[in-house]
Amino acid sequence: MPNVLFFPAAAIYAAVILPWSVLSMTGFVAGPAALSTGFGHAHEMLLGYALAVVAGHQLPPMPAPRVLLLFSFWVLARAAFVALPGSVASILDVVCIAALGMHVAPRLFRAAKRLRNQALPGVLTALCAGAIAFDAAAYLAGTTTLQAILTAMVLLLAALMLFVGGRIIAPAAAGHFYRQGQSLAARVQPRVEGWLMVAMTTTVVAAVIPQLEFLMRVACAGAGALALVRLLRWRLLACKGRPDLLCLGAGYGWLALGLSAMAISSTGAERTAALHILTVGALGTLTFNVMGATFLRKARRDAAAEPLLAWGTVLIGAATVSRVAAAMAPAVSVGLLVVAAACWSGAFLALSWIFAESFLMRRRKLRTTANA
Repeated sequence: MPNVLFFPAAAIYAAVILPWSVLSMTGFVAGPAALSTGFGHAHEMLLGYALAVVAGHQLPPMPAPRVLLLFSFWVLARAAFVALPGSVASILDVVCIAALGMHVAPRLFRAAKRLRNQALPGVLTALCAGAIAFDAAAYLAGTTTLQAILTAMVLLLAALMLFVGGRIIAPAAAGHFYRQGQSLAARVQPRVEGWLMVAMTTTVVAAVIPQLEFLMRVACAGAGALALVRLLRWRLLACKGRPDLLCLGAGYGWLALGLSAMAISSTGAERTAALHILTVGALGTLTFNVMGATFLRKARRDAAAEPLLAWGTVLIGAATVSRVAAAMAPAVSVGLLVVAAACWSGAFLALSWIFAESFLMRRRKLRTTANA
């Protein structure tokens, strides 16, 4: 399965490389030139970490050699970006992203019977195209174009999290209410989901056209409000004994807050803070919990009984608050960035421990079954 390779690699990359990039930008530690810039950090957050999680979550079961080949391209692209920044890294990135898109989007388009279900392959296709454009803009266009594509990439990831997060949280919450002898009327909420996708499509298109900045902010405000309404209607606080659902809800809450922050921010520190609410808070929390729960299920362990998921969610929340505070208080930004990097790294080291423990437990169970 692709997630057996991509999820642990993404967790280790998040725990080591991304904090290293932050600390090297502050001068707190030495680091490669490619990681010591805002562009390098954003590049590896989006094209390194985020796309690895997308690959692990969305790639279908396939022969092991093909999975290894795709994974090898991802590893080579990461190594090339750090050691040989330039055309070699960009070519490897493009190959990796194109291969991911070709393996994911056509299958999902064929499987989507309803128009609203085509939002997932549509967003994934746009995300792959945006990732390629992000690499190209770094060498062919100016800073303004690069910033616009970066913003569009973050908004595309937000759209993906709104869709996939809803499809994960809604059935899980409904099932738990059923086991409690209750019912949850508001589940996927297809109308809300549909309007969310319309709003997010508007934000992405407007993000790359400077004259549509106001429209982007209005659409972000609408999407943030809809996401909050959807989250509240799931009534996750009433799910007794399910801290894992509350953790996923926290990630969805960061999405609503981040989109609302995008609506009231323009440029500079405020926009930087808003983007980090979406990347550190929402992306970090949701991907952390989805990856952890996936491996726990594989090992036949109960995600609700794993305290590291809750502690990791708290650490990512602390990293988000510290990173936002660093953007708003430049006088003490270095100290706050160090705190943010430490909290983020601690969370993903905990996730790596979950992976290792689950893998060893699964191996032991398979060995016991084979000897029985």
